[in-house]
Amino acid sequence: MTKGAGKDKKKNKGIATRLAEGGRRAEWTAPVVNPPVWRGSTHLFATDAERKKALGKIGDGQFFYGRHGSPTQWALSEALTDIEPGAAGTVLYPSGVAAIAGALMAVLRPGDVLLVTDNAYDPSRSMATGLLADFGVEPRFFDPMDTHGFADQICERTKAVLFENPGSLTMEVCDVPALTAIARQHGVISLIDNTWASPIGFPALERGCDISIMSLTKHVGGHSDLLMGSASAGAKYFPRLKRTAQKMGQVVSPDDAALALRGLRTMKVRLDHSTQSALAIAKWLQTRSEVAHVLCPPLAGSPGHDVWARDFTGGCGLFTFILKGRTPQHRSRFVDALEHFGIGYSWGGYESLALPFDPEDIRTASDWPPVRWNADETGDRLGIRLSIGLEDTDDLIADCKQAFAAMDIE
Repeated sequence: MTKGAGKDKKKNKGIATRLAEGGRRAEWTAPVVNPPVWRGSTHLFATDAERKKALGKIGDGQFFYGRHGSPTQWALSEALTDIEPGAAGTVLYPSGVAAIAGALMAVLRPGDVLLVTDNAYDPSRSMATGLLADFGVEPRFFDPMDTHGFADQICERTKAVLFENPGSLTMEVCDVPALTAIARQHGVISLIDNTWASPIGFPALERGCDISIMSLTKHVGGHSDLLMGSASAGAKYFPRLKRTAQKMGQVVSPDDAALALRGLRTMKVRLDHSTQSALAIAKWLQTRSEVAHVLCPPLAGSPGHDVWARDFTGGCGLFTFILKGRTPQHRSRFVDALEHFGIGYSWGGYESLALPFDPEDIRTASDWPPVRWNADETGDRLGIRLSIGLEDTDDLIADCKQAFAAMDIE
């Protein structure tokens, strides 16, 4: 079979099949199902000639030194590449934030301008205004919903733009194909934090992005027991990602890579369950008098649903709702009363989580709440983000119901 024919055959496989089979080369697994956990910093060579030969193949499935990986890490990278249409390869990082930093450092240089979506994950904002600014990169924030005004944000020094779709707190769904087309016309590199939907629900490279970033801590790990990130790219930018990661000494442990591989195999099943459960809970929240808005892209009638339905093939269990006419004290009482939801910053694990948030203090290029909500000073702005896990949907609804009751007890 030719190399091209092999690629075509792989592309025609369903996503669940690719998740189950990705990275399981016979030379990495031998007679067992999963690649063994290869722990080791030093790789040995039989001869000096063998060592010299390996120098030209570093990072391409070639034993050389522990920092360059082993079959455990290579299998995970290959499996992630298999599920990202258009990817030539995937680089692993020790956390999602490290993946964002590594990808940005690969494409930016002092004097460049970086456009950052105004609904970005807070560490992404801090990275732009801190680390990257310290290195001479100028960050500029833009309203991701202003497609028509996006071109005006680009100047002759603009090198890259960082998207997050939807925003992981406020759930805006921007028109990525339109925005990336504008960026490409101006020679601007498009990067996206694609953790929310993953390539299963949003094939970012096919939608116009150049580099797709994920926090593997979330859906891929799936069990709240590892930290890891990844960045995938086509043939043009993958070598830059790999080269920069090696220069920065980025490496993940083989034990964590094995956990991520295990999580990857069941990822679609977990995503399907959490998405359907979240949709049911979101529909229930729409009926509650305590709720002003439900921000859940897969929910018909929710802001951004039409764009989601056009561009996405799936979702996840993460969404937000806004309390109606309540105070921060009411919100705290609601969250504290929850029994099946933990209070925490992560998401994508098997357990459900709740997180109060107030993004208006960090927004610089767009309004929160949106002007169309006509929010007053006491309500219609207090957000609670829910990450729906694998518990029974009815139990989670019952938990929210009793928490609403507890919320209004002074």
